[in-house]
Amino acid sequence: MNENGVKDFVFQLQSDRASGRADISKEPMQIDQKYSTRSIKPAQHEQKQEEMLSSFDPRPPLQARPPLTDPFERVKGRRLKTSQESLTDCPRTGAYIGPLKEDLTDPSSSLPNGPAVMTNGPKHADQSEHVGSPLSPFRDRSYSLPATQRRHQFKTDQHFRHSRIILSPLQPCRALPSLECNMASMSLRTANQIDRDCMDYKGLDRLHRNFSDSRLLETMVSDSSSVNSMKSNFSVLNPIRPKDVRNRSFLEGSVLGHGALLGAEELDRYFPERHVGVYIATWNMQGEKGLPNNLDDLLLPTDTEFAQDFYIIGIQEGCPDRREWEIRLQETLGPYYVMLYAAAHGVLYLTVFVRRDLIWFCSEVEHATVTTRIISQIKTKGAVGIGFTFFGTSFLFITSHFTSGDSKIYERILDYNKIIEALALPKALPDTNPYRSISSDVTTRFDEVFWFGDFNFRLNKDRYGIEAVLKQSDGPNMEPLLQHDQLLKEMKDGAIFKGFQEAPIHFLPTYKFDIGCDIYDSTSKQRTPSYTDRIIFRSRQTDDIKVIRYTACASIKTSDHRPVIGMFQVRVRPGRDNIPLGAGQFDRSLYLEGIRRRISRELQRQEAMKNQQNSTVCCIS
Repeated sequence: MNENGVKDFVFQLQSDRASGRADISKEPMQIDQKYSTRSIKPAQHEQKQEEMLSSFDPRPPLQARPPLTDPFERVKGRRLKTSQESLTDCPRTGAYIGPLKEDLTDPSSSLPNGPAVMTNGPKHADQSEHVGSPLSPFRDRSYSLPATQRRHQFKTDQHFRHSRIILSPLQPCRALPSLECNMASMSLRTANQIDRDCMDYKGLDRLHRNFSDSRLLETMVSDSSSVNSMKSNFSVLNPIRPKDVRNRSFLEGSVLGHGALLGAEELDRYFPERHVGVYIATWNMQGEKGLPNNLDDLLLPTDTEFAQDFYIIGIQEGCPDRREWEIRLQETLGPYYVMLYAAAHGVLYLTVFVRRDLIWFCSEVEHATVTTRIISQIKTKGAVGIGFTFFGTSFLFITSHFTSGDSKIYERILDYNKIIEALALPKALPDTNPYRSISSDVTTRFDEVFWFGDFNFRLNKDRYGIEAVLKQSDGPNMEPLLQHDQLLKEMKDGAIFKGFQEAPIHFLPTYKFDIGCDIYDSTSKQRTPSYTDRIIFRSRQTDDIKVIRYTACASIKTSDHRPVIGMFQVRVRPGRDNIPLGAGQFDRSLYLEGIRRRISRELQRQEAMKNQQNSTVCCIS
């Protein structure tokens, strides 16, 4: 029988099996009779026949297997060969393909107990292009796939394949979470993390050490996503190459230098969008000795989703014990924040808190004060300013208390002019943009400026007219009141706060209340309700500051003023390492005392709840 006849017979046998017409019990004998001459053919002739077959054509088996007496015999275990099979079967040296992978190219895989296909001998490169086979059904099926897939799939079909049961694919019990098309996404970064407590991963430490090898990163120097994906499986810290530590100093560098402490690479690692959150709070305490029992509403409003990166608190007419006030702030913010700096001018307090992770990117902090009183020893009116650089962006925060009085608009403008001229900042810090600075205006010498405090500007309307407008106002619309605001009028005329902006006001006037309630001044003076407490801002670059929130804190009623809070999103730019660095300085003693009080207060609260649960009430009838 020629070779084409062999192929036709195999195809006919498979077709009969698929249609159920073949007698399986007789197939072994038929195959033995027709192919018994194959075993005595010379090896060279057999190799020549194999070379003529393309990779798309099925190969006839050397020896048919006897039928299974038990249909589950192949599942239970491997069937022992007969002596004839052991002598005639060629050794199976093909690569094993996993039992769960469906064979798309082997037609017999879909037939029960179909003949297995085995290829011996070398494979030529032109086999995939061979078109001389008469087995058109198999060729039609293979050519339904693209050429690239056919070459890839048929490479794995050169060796013997076991007949096997193909399990159904596993189905997830719930919908899988969606993944972002970004290698730096949090879903991908945490998908394959390994628990270090699991002792099965013996090579974890060795692999982690290898990640610090510079040779590994050199292949990824142009792919930051690969580096981020690599590091995320073991640590959120960037891997450091030894040659970078050797070749550069962290105190001198460029904006784009690799490994620069304040450079673009480090900035993008902490702030991919290059924006930081700034929280401003200003409050006139009225010199009260007693502080609120809880400052959470002042610093941590419940209707905000995230805490901010910087907390700046300005106080006018502060409490006598300034240190106690700072401890209370640290206790409220907790261990996540440290006090970067604090300054005072009489009863004017200014405090800056920053997330503890970010203190390494801050420069040295400088402060200056100005008094606006004729007698400089009286420090109730004036300003205190704090300036520093974060990465490559300079910040200036000023809190001030201007002259009081409904009609003293001119005096308040004089206070403003004196402050911008006399506030001596910066001192040692370099100006990030000296070409846009003006020597007579401190607010032009910093990139981002926030000015807040008790400006004492009033509403030019009598008390009864203001109350009538408040009763007629519809919700947060305060436009009828703001038409009479002195500060907005002077800013529009350019007489004060040149270049500054203020967010829209949607809250009630913050002055003057009776202590402990929401009633405006009920004394004989009947002071007009006004927006005396304000937060304004300016920046060198347009749209660097975005207002997130601007409102008053109505729950704190220990003063005749309501605190005003503002949340801002500020753009930050990379900087150079040649500025005076703060090197992680913060008030350590304040931090420890605040945490100690926080723990003590929590233990007291738990003890009180426990006693309340254990207490019983006795009734005597």
